[in-house]
Amino acid sequence: MEIYTDGACSGNPGPGGWAAILKKGEAEKEISGGEPMTTNNRMELSAAIMALEALKMPCEVDLYSDSRYLVDSVTKGWVLTWKKSGWMRKGKAVPNTDLWLRLLDLLEQHKVTFIWVKGHASNPYNNRCDELAVAQWKKFR
Repeated sequence: MEIYTDGACSGNPGPGGWAAILKKGEAEKEISGGEPMTTNNRMELSAAIMALEALKMPCEVDLYSDSRYLVDSVTKGWVLTWKKSGWMRKGKAVPNTDLWLRLLDLLEQHKVTFIWVKGHASNPYNNRCDELAVAQWKKFR
């Protein structure tokens, strides 16, 4: 299973959108949504969460994202360090704890490999996710 995700925000905070493409073989499914007042990082996390929640059974997933915040936080183990520290970092609360907790639960259900892709470049699935996410935040203008 391959999943491509993206989040977008007009202003930070501001109206935001998220999108994902779930791909298995030739089958593809697009999902997207948004919020009237959010941040780009929340939308990046939401895209991954909503995509993983859409899976009907435990899966092995390659999840592609152009968000270093998402990919590095998982692959470099930062999110586990934050959890162990009671969701504190440098004496301050870690932002988006509610979403990190949801994502960690999903990572216990699915075997997910996070892969960073350059945004707004040559990956057609990443570009399509960006289009869908932007269309979602534009609904709140």
